[in-house]
Amino acid sequence: MGSPRVVLAIGCAVVLSWTSVASYGQSAAGPTPPPGRKQSGEKATPTSVPGLPRGKKLVLKDGSFQLVRGYSRNGERVRYLSAERGDWEEIPAAMVDWDATARAEAEEQNEKEALAKRVHAQEQAQKIEMVMDVDASLQVAPGVFLPPGEGMFLIQGKSVTPLEQVGSEVKTDKKQLLKQVLSPIPIVPSKQNVRIPGAKAKTRVTAMQVEFYLREAPPDPDRTTPIVKSSRPGESGPEVELVRAIIKGDRRQLESIRSLFGQQMDAKRDSISIERWEVAPTVFRFTLSQPLPPGEYALAEILPDGMNLFVWDFGVDAAAGTKSAPAGKKN
Repeated sequence: MGSPRVVLAIGCAVVLSWTSVASYGQSAAGPTPPPGRKQSGEKATPTSVPGLPRGKKLVLKDGSFQLVRGYSRNGERVRYLSAERGDWEEIPAAMVDWDATARAEAEEQNEKEALAKRVHAQEQAQKIEMVMDVDASLQVAPGVFLPPGEGMFLIQGKSVTPLEQVGSEVKTDKKQLLKQVLSPIPIVPSKQNVRIPGAKAKTRVTAMQVEFYLREAPPDPDRTTPIVKSSRPGESGPEVELVRAIIKGDRRQLESIRSLFGQQMDAKRDSISIERWEVAPTVFRFTLSQPLPPGEYALAEILPDGMNLFVWDFGVDAAAGTKSAPAGKKN
């Protein structure tokens, strides 16, 4: 073996030869491009091309135009703010085609108005689409859908009419009260009548074959609903009855309640059979097995404590050339 100095000299020679080879390879390939820059020969990645600057057209007589943000005419000169260069410039007024400039401004205004109309139409279409997304499955007739919002809706052919709730009143029967006073033994039951003000409902229909949809609010204690109830509703869905009213003067009587010693004995009302269908969460459909004769009616929700005193009323009128059925026997 050689001396340590010989071994160290050989190692240094090897390192120097390796460094010179690496430097030669780098110089042959060219300098390393800085980060983020493309070398020559490489295809540049397409980037977003900036659009033309917005502005008005100042049309010249040679057919060209200057894109300006504003201009003013002062005698024989026109001073304008170039939208492309951002500087104020001047040209002779004789170079400007004023008629073509006015036409260009009118066309631009028409384009703005057309664009505003298109945007408005798109916004309206989006609103309709949002409603249709919610209620598209609730088709009540061919091409007719249930409107949004809570409440009771009357369906007559392709017509959808929202029904308003009206408050009823409870009145004690005076004849029954007189019997209680004259009887020596307090076994005569008291009688109360539930009545709606007015002899006729505001909502009128002529078709005798109708059906109804009730949309209730979702179970959210923090949300208010337009549907009014006189007591706490049940938990098994709405129990709705269709009641035919008896006209008594300027009132429509819906129910007679008999009670004894403060306890309700019975409640009489002229109910018409309807069938309930749950068509969607919180949306219910009510159908009739037979057409309704002319008269005054009310849809009443039956709550655990009795009939809701806020009802949806409507009236059925006889078609032309037919006779009206009697309104009902008075109690």
